[in-house]
Amino acid sequence: MSDTTKETVADVSKSRKGYTGVQGAPRFPIKLPVEMKSGASGELVETENISANGVLFRMDADVPVGSAVDFTISLPADVVGAAADVQVDCRGRVVRSFDDGGRRGVGVVIDEYRFERR
Repeated sequence: MSDTTKETVADVSKSRKGYTGVQGAPRFPIKLPVEMKSGASGELVETENISANGVLFRMDADVPVGSAVDFTISLPADVVGAAADVQVDCRGRVVRSFDDGGRRGVGVVIDEYRFERR
């Protein structure tokens, strides 16, 4: 890990506020496409930030705290050094939901995940 990366991790860790039980890992401001699965259809949303423990989404729909959610995060092939995009199928639960300028911020703890190459 480079000195620049170490500094970034430290800065991210220092800037966390509240939710320490949930936010036990540094968060990185990474915007990735996500398919939220609900029923037979899915909604496309985007990550706001991501950590080893969870994800913060920005979306239009309200998802109540405590709700179980299934979602797939798409990791671009060129970022992960693969021939094709890598899909991460996740199951988690909503631990935070708040209004942020007309959109919802939804914090999800990841309970299970599986990598899939497509």
